[in-house]
Amino acid sequence: MPSRLRPQSPATGKLPLTPESWLPKEHNLYRPRHSSRQRTALTCAIVFFMAPVLLWVVGVQPTAFENRPLRPFPSLSDGWGFFTGLTGWATDHLPLRQAGVQAADGIGTGFFGDPPGSGQGTNHDTVGIDQGQHPAGTGDVPGYVYPQVIPGKDGWLYLGEDVNAKCRPVMDVDHVVSALQRLRGAVESSGRKFVLVFAPDKYTEEPSHLPDDYVGKSCAQARTTDFWNRVPRETGALDLRPALADAKQRLGRPLYDPNDTHWSYDGGLVLTYALGQAITPGSTTNWRAAPDGVRPWPADLARVLGRTEQRQLPTYSLSTDGGADRTRYIASDFRSPLHLTQPDGAAPVGSIAPKVGIVADSFTQFATPYLAATCQDVTIVHGDTVAESNVDQLAQMFADRDVVTFEFVERSVTGGSSSLLRDQTIGELANALARHPR
Repeated sequence: MPSRLRPQSPATGKLPLTPESWLPKEHNLYRPRHSSRQRTALTCAIVFFMAPVLLWVVGVQPTAFENRPLRPFPSLSDGWGFFTGLTGWATDHLPLRQAGVQAADGIGTGFFGDPPGSGQGTNHDTVGIDQGQHPAGTGDVPGYVYPQVIPGKDGWLYLGEDVNAKCRPVMDVDHVVSALQRLRGAVESSGRKFVLVFAPDKYTEEPSHLPDDYVGKSCAQARTTDFWNRVPRETGALDLRPALADAKQRLGRPLYDPNDTHWSYDGGLVLTYALGQAITPGSTTNWRAAPDGVRPWPADLARVLGRTEQRQLPTYSLSTDGGADRTRYIASDFRSPLHLTQPDGAAPVGSIAPKVGIVADSFTQFATPYLAATCQDVTIVHGDTVAESNVDQLAQMFADRDVVTFEFVERSVTGGSSSLLRDQTIGELANALARHPR
């Protein structure tokens, strides 16, 4: 068995084991400890890792620009999730990241001809493929990552999820109808009035600016047609499309902007009139709305692409009795319930007297000023808050409500992705309302 190797020394007639950088320069095995290339690499590494820290020290702070908040620092209680969450946190908090994204998008769009935002998709659990490998205008392509933003004609942008939700639905239309019918039953069995309304996608309301060809065209169009032909009729939901079309024709402008996925205050006013008529028929007869200036609103699709653009939205005054304007422009995302009453305790003629609870999403933000003007007592809460609440919290939110309204944006319900359509959520809501019947 060979003996263990021992360090060599002058006593053995040989040099001891020596690092290469300690050898004489004339030795053919000599290697400098830090060559010029090594020093360059080390310098680059220091600059790479220290630049963000130095930028933070001098006041360059990361900002949210992708239509979502920055990811928080992961908690140690997350276990392995702490380490997996570090990457997302570090990416979000990299100083000057927005400028980098804008530059990359500009190069990709202007130089290589890529669509805006093509580096980001709406289906992150699959691997993206080259769109050019498949004929445009076809249905869903397995493995395809739908872009967050679809570039249309004349500078118009569309939300990629409007197509993704319809081409990769969680539920078929039969199950969507069944879930909405159970939701109605949960509310009405407690003695409350139920009102259901859908805010149409921009994809549905403004299709003339869509590109001629795009992946998912056939399945998205087919699902849109099937949804609107069946779901409002079979669930008793309000169909706002005729009223929105009338408003567009009367105003001479679209109710959706090229650089945002939401409707405008014009759409919010249409929604308010529809809810008023559904809750208290005839109440809107004496309502009077009049143009009342313009308000800025951040454009979300531009923001997804790393650009800062402002919409300029016409606003309105609104009176229910021909008297004072009672609109109030209140900033709220409804994550915490927003409770509105008439400031002076008045009950103007034509106002909505029943206590109303509205389960909403971001589209209702554009109706809030007009709901504040027309409702004597209304509570608005985001659908995600409802889905995440327990029975006791639900009971607190709706215990004293006479009417419960659900507003869904089309994309969240057409494919069944809304958590409000889950059996567990509907069951918990039914239990909460049953404990406080009206």
